[in-house]
Amino acid sequence: MKSVLSTCLFALLVISGSFARAEISVISCSEAKLLIDKSKESERPIVIDTRGGYKDYFRAHIPTAHHLNFDTLRGTDLGVPVQYLPDDLTKALLTRAGVDRGRTHIVYATGDKLPNDEILSTSMVAYVLEKFGVNDIRVLDGGLAEWQKQKLPTTQEYFGNPPGKLPEATKKSIGIDIEELLSKKDKANVMLVDARPHNEYIGEDDVWLRKGHIPGAISFHWARLMEKDNTHKFIAKDKALAELTSAGLTKDKEIIVYCGTSREGSLLRFYLAHVAGFPNVRLYEGSWKEYASLKKYPAETKENKAK
Repeated sequence: MKSVLSTCLFALLVISGSFARAEISVISCSEAKLLIDKSKESERPIVIDTRGGYKDYFRAHIPTAHHLNFDTLRGTDLGVPVQYLPDDLTKALLTRAGVDRGRTHIVYATGDKLPNDEILSTSMVAYVLEKFGVNDIRVLDGGLAEWQKQKLPTTQEYFGNPPGKLPEATKKSIGIDIEELLSKKDKANVMLVDARPHNEYIGEDDVWLRKGHIPGAISFHWARLMEKDNTHKFIAKDKALAELTSAGLTKDKEIIVYCGTSREGSLLRFYLAHVAGFPNVRLYEGSWKEYASLKKYPAETKENKAK
């Protein structure tokens, strides 16, 4: 009954035009549709389809969605692949996609059973938006898979957002570089969390230049927060909090998350900061692909537990 009343109240606020609170959070498909269906174009959200496969966008997407392939925001730098682009290039891509400081942004991809990880493209784009000062971002819970499961409409029509205008102030502090990471990671009030699958954490993989993880890091695979049959849909909050608590993640620590290329870490950071309410969570953007290339720094394969 409570969820029904909440949805009805949300609908009344949307219709009356009084729903104007900027936030970074998760949004349900029904709530997203109410926003997308608003009659005034200037009051509708900017909807961004973050999937890497452009043909998937052509096949079907949410009405009004603009395609922004997550991987266009990254490229090789100094020989290290998939590093974030320089600010001027990133700003140009976001502006071209219609990202605007005065609008709500709904970001989504799709979902399925592992190894599907499209949610990570969404959380990565959400991270970049937040880093460049956008403070009204909603991740669509369940993604396109849940949207279609609820028999909500899709389209093959393109929707061209007019150029947006980015906020003047950025939030670069949500990220951390290798120098600051090294200066912080061994402090008593800092927790370093590796969001990759456990086999990569302990070095049993064929992916990485070096095996293992950054010394001192604990393991928390991002997929522990997601439904088994839809990796774009978050599990119930009480279950997620229990998973985090069992791993030793606590709100009194400064938490630094990382993964392979920053996508998995962006998902864990999004949940900790914007759903679970952890006050101090940052993303090591270079992640393992950068750290592994810096062979003067040690790696380890032993399992660590939270102190």
